[in-house]
Amino acid sequence: MEDELRERVEREAEAHALFNALKHDGDADVGAVMGPLMGENPDFRPHGDTVPGVVAPVVQRVNEMETAEKRARLEELAPERLAELDADEEREEHTLPDLPNAEAYDEVRMRAAPNPTGPWHIGHARMPAVIGTYKERYDGAFVVRFDDTDPETKRPDLDAYDAILDDIAYLGFEPDEVVKASDRVETYYEYARDLIDAGGAYTCSCSGAEFSDLKNAGEACPHRDKPVEETHEEFDAMVAGEYASGGMVLRVRTDIEHKNPALRDWVAFRIVDTPHPREEASTYRCWPMLDFQSGVDDHLLGITHIIRGIDLQDSAKRQQFVYDYFGWDYPEVIHWGHVNVDAYDVKLSTSTLKAQIDAGELDGWDDPRAPTLGSLRRRGIRGDAVVEAMVELGTSTSNVDLSMSSLYAKNRELVDDTSDRCFFVRDGVEKAVVAGPEAGEPPVHPDHEERGRRHIPVAGAVLVEPDDVPPNGERVWLKGYGCVRHIRDAFEFTGDDIDVVREGDVDVVHWVPADGSLPVRMRTMDGDVTGQAEPGFADTDVDEVLQFERIGFVRVDEVAEDGATSGDESLVYFAHP
Repeated sequence: MEDELRERVEREAEAHALFNALKHDGDADVGAVMGPLMGENPDFRPHGDTVPGVVAPVVQRVNEMETAEKRARLEELAPERLAELDADEEREEHTLPDLPNAEAYDEVRMRAAPNPTGPWHIGHARMPAVIGTYKERYDGAFVVRFDDTDPETKRPDLDAYDAILDDIAYLGFEPDEVVKASDRVETYYEYARDLIDAGGAYTCSCSGAEFSDLKNAGEACPHRDKPVEETHEEFDAMVAGEYASGGMVLRVRTDIEHKNPALRDWVAFRIVDTPHPREEASTYRCWPMLDFQSGVDDHLLGITHIIRGIDLQDSAKRQQFVYDYFGWDYPEVIHWGHVNVDAYDVKLSTSTLKAQIDAGELDGWDDPRAPTLGSLRRRGIRGDAVVEAMVELGTSTSNVDLSMSSLYAKNRELVDDTSDRCFFVRDGVEKAVVAGPEAGEPPVHPDHEERGRRHIPVAGAVLVEPDDVPPNGERVWLKGYGCVRHIRDAFEFTGDDIDVVREGDVDVVHWVPADGSLPVRMRTMDGDVTGQAEPGFADTDVDEVLQFERIGFVRVDEVAEDGATSGDESLVYFAHP
């Protein structure tokens, strides 16, 4: 092989070896290098018998480099390959797709626009989870705008404003701006008047049925061509509250023959006789419809990207008419499907949940049986686990299913390492313990010896769960205590070592002392469960997450004082296995 060709082989081989090593975060492989090397350089093929001998020492030198050195050398040899590698790593890092045309904006600004009708159910978490993740990726802005301009059919709950902001904080995000649409009614009036001046709106006193017949026939409303001055006068009368509900509306002038009847001259303002529950907005009777209000606000708040349900595609088309009249550029839009959540018998609907709470079927928004963020929070499920699960659903236009088992797995990864262990026995069966140690000493955490051990006095008898009582003559291992044999309705200590467990001959069970254990009520999705916890439970703190061994993770809600002597129950909420 000539020197010039050898130098080319070495140079190309080094670039491929560096790329291969960095891509797989390990050593480069001669075989993996040879394939692309020969494929991209056909003139190397006639020397196929000697090229491997040239490549092997190059690969060995690359494998002796530190990672930073590999990157620097690849940037010198083939900067385009390093850029490709970084782009691949970025794509792998992000579950969500890139936002369309994000580079065209000085700042990416996205909004969540909740109706404040109640605290959020689990499905609501998807929007702030995705928006918050995009905000962090693009160093953008997260706006929360309460769309509360329907005081009748979507009547705001005064407590919901703060409850929703609490839910967003639980997920780990802080909005850059919080806006209530009901504070901005005068602004909507101003733009309605500008729209009238632009020839884009007119007042209409047709009944709903009359206009529907005209719209479906593609015929213009008789009020459509009234003078601008008359429209202003009638709109001012609407604002002044001179019409009853249904007596007058303001319509956006679109295309009366549009192929989609839903887009023909749609209503921008209507009269609502029901006062708004917020005192600051209670005097208004002329209210904007959501498509007008939201469209104006998205422009004024500088929103660059909107995520909305696939069923709301007509909203963008309606709002585009208003944007065209004003000469505004419409934001980028991403439509996605609905999210369905398994494991609940309760519908993901704020109104349904509210009705069930009012009827006493649920004990509140944080009832374990309720599919709400408040319930997850009280059960000890971390907000970042919810975010991870929601982000993994992506932004597909298809409906997607959120598996609660997937959410639980993510939470387990987050809490397992920090959760101390504790015994909790349900429906305990008392067994005297004969001839054993005075106490058991299971580890505080099996993976962290430095945290020490729990000292659990036996005091002559223990409680175990009914299914854990072996047949007479059989053995069982009381975790942290030792091996006992069930004889004459008692547990006799045997002194066997742990090999009996490793060999599969003896089951390991949890237990608590019959005297001195603490009564605990565990609230679950399937109802309340009562039992006894080991004495050390008395030292736990409210909000602490524990693992009840062989049962699952729980969040401590209440710790009763002197529970062992008074009989008062402590309370925990079950998170998941």
